[in-house]
Amino acid sequence: MKSPLAPGIRLLTSFSRDGCYRGFILFLTFLFYTAYHLSRKPISIVKGELHRNCSTVIRPADLNITNNETWCDWAPFDQDNYQTLFGILDNCFLVAYAIGMFFSGIFGERLPLRYYLSFGMMMSGIFTCLFGLGFYLKIHSIYYYAVIQVFNGIMQTTGWPAVVACVGNWFGKGKRGFIMGVWNSHTSVGNILGSLIAGAFVSSAWGLSFIVPGLIIASTGVLCFFFLVEKPEDVNCTTPHRHREQKSSETEPLLQNSSHIDRTANGAINVEPSEVTVEPTEAISFCEALSIPGVVEFSLCLLFAKLVSYTFLYWLPLYISNVAHFDAKEAGDMSTLFDVGGIVGGITAGLVSDYTGGRATTCCFMLIAAAPMLFLYNYIGQRSIGATVGMLLLCGGLVNGPYALITTAVSADLGTHESLRGNSRALSTVTAIIDGTGSVGAAVGPLLAGLISPTGWNNVFYMLISADLLACLFLTRLVYKEAQGWCRRSP
Repeated sequence: MKSPLAPGIRLLTSFSRDGCYRGFILFLTFLFYTAYHLSRKPISIVKGELHRNCSTVIRPADLNITNNETWCDWAPFDQDNYQTLFGILDNCFLVAYAIGMFFSGIFGERLPLRYYLSFGMMMSGIFTCLFGLGFYLKIHSIYYYAVIQVFNGIMQTTGWPAVVACVGNWFGKGKRGFIMGVWNSHTSVGNILGSLIAGAFVSSAWGLSFIVPGLIIASTGVLCFFFLVEKPEDVNCTTPHRHREQKSSETEPLLQNSSHIDRTANGAINVEPSEVTVEPTEAISFCEALSIPGVVEFSLCLLFAKLVSYTFLYWLPLYISNVAHFDAKEAGDMSTLFDVGGIVGGITAGLVSDYTGGRATTCCFMLIAAAPMLFLYNYIGQRSIGATVGMLLLCGGLVNGPYALITTAVSADLGTHESLRGNSRALSTVTAIIDGTGSVGAAVGPLLAGLISPTGWNNVFYMLISADLLACLFLTRLVYKEAQGWCRRSP
């Protein structure tokens, strides 16, 4: 009599070969983009250390100083224009990122993703470490740090189009909103880990706040080179069905023949060659990608949604430090709650949009709800620890939910739109256009915060609320179309 299999083995054998590969790719790309965001976060944590309230710092007895107010600051951030200098550093990174993103998708479609991602992560790690070396080499030139930020911004553009294209190759549309909502939590997880790692060193040696994340992302680049599989067919796995026969108000059905698939007893797949739809192999042009229905609207919406999200990413620790009077480490730790809320918001947005089929409506609802929450956070968010925690979680969910949905599920949906006639190579370009447009907002937001914050934090929040409402405005046509579709389906 054959003995029963051990429970652990039964669990392992219950997964198909395709399922194991998909899970592995999802985990691997999650790890990669966590490292990308982890390496971006230190600058926002270190700001509070580069310019401090020196009157509250115990001065070493053997230190001969001439200015009691700035003796503990790091030049050149010891001047009254320190917020402007921080804004310059943010924008050197973000403007380079925004410009580079439009070209990154084009390169991503034409180069092997494994090589492209590996190169980008290792180079980004080098530039992140070089920023931290400024502490040990005692470099006080704003030009040094600005140049490093520019090159790091360019290298960081290699990440997003490539990982979204890779995940889009492995997963169909069925539960894309939920799957990518969970997967997109890498953004918040990376921000949280980046804050904690940078915070661990910021008070003692802020250079390590950059060097350690730099080494981490460089290591994941090596991991990518050895283990990433770009497409299911590369390892003889089943390609997901992305395109179904369906009528659309904007396009007619384009794929009339579906592949006839039979599974043999051993799980192999037989495909009848005569019925396979041949996918176009040429990458689409920039203008062709723009003509896909919904790309322009979602791109402009993301511009303002990302403006709000990245202003929080780069300025929230400093805001908490100034308003709640926390030190740099405590403010950094508290700011991670915004990203915890972002994880829940991204998953919720994906679930709701999968269930309702309304990507634009889900984004619009969350953006509208975010506006009054931002107003309340500014006025009551710092009155107590409980209020701070609750408002950060709520604002994080409502702000990052639409941002996460647009950059993942929406980008993948549009990059595999039926008007493309099955051209999977369009995904990287579409993703780059949407995220590149959003990155313009990501560059403008921190810049405006740096210029406006000297006039008062209230004005910064009014700017964020205005951007939030403008993001909703660009989705009105798509929301109307989705509502029309629901009315037609209702009995």
